Amino acid sequence: MFFNLSRKKPMKLFASLCIIGLLTAAWPVRADLIVDVVRVDDLKAVFGQVRSVDQTEARTRISGTLTDLSIDEGDMVGKGQVLAVVVDEKLALQLVGLDARLKSLTARRKLAETNLKRADDLRKKGTVSQARLDEARTDLDVMRQEVAALRAEQKLIAQRIQDGVVLAPTGGRVLRVEKVEGSVVTPGENVALIASDHYVLRLRLPERHAKFIKIGDAVQVGARGQSGVADKDRAGKIRQIYPEISDGQVLADVDVPGLGDFFVGERVRVWLATGSRETFQVPVNYIGNRLGVSFVRLAGGGEVIVQTGMRRGEMVEVLSGLRAGDDLVLP
Repeated sequence: MFFNLSRKKPMKLFASLCIIGLLTAAWPVRADLIVDVVRVDDLKAVFGQVRSVDQTEARTRISGTLTDLSIDEGDMVGKGQVLAVVVDEKLALQLVGLDARLKSLTARRKLAETNLKRADDLRKKGTVSQARLDEARTDLDVMRQEVAALRAEQKLIAQRIQDGVVLAPTGGRVLRVEKVEGSVVTPGENVALIASDHYVLRLRLPERHAKFIKIGDAVQVGARGQSGVADKDRAGKIRQIYPEISDGQVLADVDVPGLGDFFVGERVRVWLATGSRETFQVPVNYIGNRLGVSFVRLAGGGEVIVQTGMRRGEMVEVLSGLRAGDDLVLP
């Protein structure tokens, strides 16, 4: 087709282009799709619970009164962080008493050193016996041993006071705080339960599925809120399968990135492969929806109501309504 592009007929050119555009829009766009049987993983939906790999307890090591409790449920703590302090006032009094005894023994040791020096000088002059010099030397040795023992006892009391500091045994999230500030505690009592900062999804699978799963298998994780829709940005892999069947169930742990913002114990839907089967799959854009009913359009005309299953990327499974060889067009 030839158009005169001279400036004398701009309106005619514009009208011609509009007519061509309308005719082009009226032509149907065919995108035929021949339905065929495909083999896919047979995905089963189960629920997994968010669990920490390890849970540890922050315990007291001495008896006393709990003070300076600085944590609450849900707080994130680091390994070695101070959570609380147990104060035993008797230890402080014992330390004061040891300081006084140490000063007294130090003075007596200095006196023994002076006596030994005097006895040694007199022995050189022959005015005292060797037995007197040995006695003065023994007195000094005894004083030195008593000072050393007292200093060791002083270090022991100081260490017990230091043991009153309750530290986080690992980094993670505080699940429970078992004590309140001002509580009287004894050694070994639990102050807080801490979940390590590595979270997994723990699955409970029926016994019949145990033979189909193995470490490293990929799983699809649903959106939060027990949604039946898979989260396209969240997937995981089986990291551990427990070698015991209890109540007809097998336990397995799944590594899933980004579980740190979930609640420990939160339930999430998970899909995993338990074999394979044959089915029909069509692109999502070939499925129409009218008044809540899904349908596809046939190339020869007419529509067929279909029942759809799980979506896998840009493909959706069709459970019923189609046959192999059906020719579909975009709805």
